[in-house]
Amino acid sequence: MGWVQKEIRLGARSRGFHLVTAEILQQLPELREFRVGLAHIFIQHTSAALALNENADPTVRQDMERHFNELAPENAPYFVHTYEGPDDMPAHIKAVLLGSSVTVPVKDGRFHLGTWQGIYLCEHRNWGGSRRLVITIHGE
Repeated sequence: MGWVQKEIRLGARSRGFHLVTAEILQQLPELREFRVGLAHIFIQHTSAALALNENADPTVRQDMERHFNELAPENAPYFVHTYEGPDDMPAHIKAVLLGSSVTVPVKDGRFHLGTWQGIYLCEHRNWGGSRRLVITIHGE
């Protein structure tokens, strides 16, 4: 099969950790053509991130949000980059800590994730709007 690259949009969400595996798959019918490969998923934003984690218990996502708010609190007195609102600089810090991409193995036309794994959109702005992803798949 070779290479496929596609840009998709995720719906706008409020701040928090959101399971988006199904939304990505819905916009990626090309994945079904791959028997084996890798899918690289990249977010084109600096105040949101992607991660792989628990897909069953939503309290994990709630705890992640609480923990990251402790790591990078709003209105820290040492922040200089404050003109875009109190959630902006903490959003940049959280995005750096979590990262802008995930790479997922592909097997038989599906993401080959663990039983309890899902892809998270980590939205760090109070309301970040829709988010753009670039998905690059390589395989056969």
